[in-house]
Amino acid sequence: MKIEEITLDQLDPQDFIEKKCRELSDEVGDGLAINALSGGVDSSVVTMLGHKALGDRLKTYFIDNGIMRKDEPQQIARWFADLGVNIEILDARQQFFDALKGLSDPEEKREAITQTFYRDVFGDLVKTSGAKYLLQGTIFTDVEETVAGVKRQHNILSQLGINTQEQFGYEVIEPLIQLRKPGVRKVGEALGLPYEMYNRPPFPGPALAARIIGEVTPQRVALVKEATAIVEEALSSSGAFQYLAILHEDKVTGIRNGKRDYGYQIEVRCWNSKDAKTATPTRLDYDILEDLAARMTTEIPGVVSVTYNITSKPTSTIEAV
Repeated sequence: MKIEEITLDQLDPQDFIEKKCRELSDEVGDGLAINALSGGVDSSVVTMLGHKALGDRLKTYFIDNGIMRKDEPQQIARWFADLGVNIEILDARQQFFDALKGLSDPEEKREAITQTFYRDVFGDLVKTSGAKYLLQGTIFTDVEETVAGVKRQHNILSQLGINTQEQFGYEVIEPLIQLRKPGVRKVGEALGLPYEMYNRPPFPGPALAARIIGEVTPQRVALVKEATAIVEEALSSSGAFQYLAILHEDKVTGIRNGKRDYGYQIEVRCWNSKDAKTATPTRLDYDILEDLAARMTTEIPGVVSVTYNITSKPTSTIEAV
């Protein structure tokens, strides 16, 4: 199935919202749909679009998979409560960590997350609720990168020939699949999302698993959560498209209190981009970089080295794995 992109200059946000609401209402009918909210821009916009179209026929879950940002489940639930949308948080941390145990290959990690999310977690929710549809925030760039073989996005299914009805027992609806990130932000603004929600930095579907090189364990996730919180606080006013922290697999030699300290290395990435197809590293002030390094090596136990990525996309990618 060929997807026709709606470019930013072609997009009329209000017309798009009205059209997608009609399509959602027609497709779901009198049935029930489940919504997968991660708190990112795409899923937040789908959540508001779905509730506008379906009301009580949509049940929204935040899956606490253990690999989200620090305090993310509670923050997202508060934001949507303020918007009048009830969110149910489902604790699935053990399921995801069990699925990721022993895996270091990026594609194997993504596949483990895909299967756990769609087959196990949402498969059970669909069975118990009687829902026939799952809403999710797939966008055009997700499809483009997956089909091109750059990296498998965990939410790409039918475009790879996966029949979700046969494999998981439900249909997947993707209202934003014709848009790139700037278009999604415009729709979010038109839907009444607050600025801090529709303008959040992009966050990967595989969450912090995409920012951990090597095995994803609770201890390594806890470390990159702290690094992410520091980066997002320090760079929130940078005007950059995206900024993130990556945990490297190999430890490196450092010095602390005059003695060898064999510890962790964090890589910081900060990007200028319009649509994530291409990106260039933001030329951050050196004082900012020094402050990031100082905070991470003093506030995060075990971190002895902080680096900054200066390679454009391509050949680099925005996320690490």
